[in-house]
Amino acid sequence: MDLLAYIPSPSSGVIYLGPVPLRGYAFCIIIGVFVAVWLGGRRWVARGGRVGTVADIAVWAVPFGLVGGRLYHVITDYELYFTDGRDWVDAFKIWQGGLGIWGAIALGALGAWIGCRRRGIPLPAYADAIAPGIAFAQAIGRWGNWFNQELYGKETTLPWALKIDGDADAGRVAGTYHPTFLYESLWCVGVALLVIWADRRFKLGHGRAFALYVASYTVGRFWIEYLRVDDAHHVLGLRLNNWTSVVVFLAAVAYLVISAKKSPGREEVVEPAAVEDGADASGGPAPAAATEVGEGAPAGNGGADETGAVAAEAESSKKP
Repeated sequence: MDLLAYIPSPSSGVIYLGPVPLRGYAFCIIIGVFVAVWLGGRRWVARGGRVGTVADIAVWAVPFGLVGGRLYHVITDYELYFTDGRDWVDAFKIWQGGLGIWGAIALGALGAWIGCRRRGIPLPAYADAIAPGIAFAQAIGRWGNWFNQELYGKETTLPWALKIDGDADAGRVAGTYHPTFLYESLWCVGVALLVIWADRRFKLGHGRAFALYVASYTVGRFWIEYLRVDDAHHVLGLRLNNWTSVVVFLAAVAYLVISAKKSPGREEVVEPAAVEDGADASGGPAPAAATEVGEGAPAGNGGADETGAVAAEAESSKKP
């Protein structure tokens, strides 16, 4: 029996449940978002934050990120939507693919900043908590390109080559190509694991875990981008996204170095305490020690006088 010498592509990127279409690309994005929020929430609580904070801020960050990702794609590939023979309405059809990670991170960070500011939380600490989750989300989201048969690499006959069906309307030529979606997905998993390990080993703080994610991701994106054959703008012989990777990598490394010198260590407090109605910052009851007589009182005469007064009152109650 002959072994399958390529990775097959799905015949369709849409599954219909009655009249409701389930698009593979959108499904991958949604799953990725849930994974990022779930893992980010666990890491935030482990750092001393409150349950639900990451999800609350994600309500701001995710929509901003989706808009930013789409804007970056449309601006850098404007000829797909605003040239002769093209329909500009297609620029809004996000389910057909087309999200630029650079725009998603940039505008998503703006949304996260708004959410953090509303809760009095430092953005770098929040970014550190969600960094590996974002990498996992990218790993999952890249499978959306597989459903859409897009963003593949150069032709190859390797056993893990991706089989692409011909489609003149989509500009696809039938053949077997490098599965760059798979390469980037695996790279992102490695990036997430690297950030988790480094964060535990070196106690990264003040945005350095996020900077490590950015720097390590751009290294992989550079060589994976070099394999891709889809249309792209070129500058000095390199694709635009290659130059973006270089610039963002240098910025992330510079931040790592400067931040380590200016703010070594990790934040002791990532979310301000909000004691309300006898509840501590985590939403539970206030510590019992804070309500006991004399506990938490100054070590001077104030605490001793109060204790002595209670004892005197108890002694006088025993007299006839």
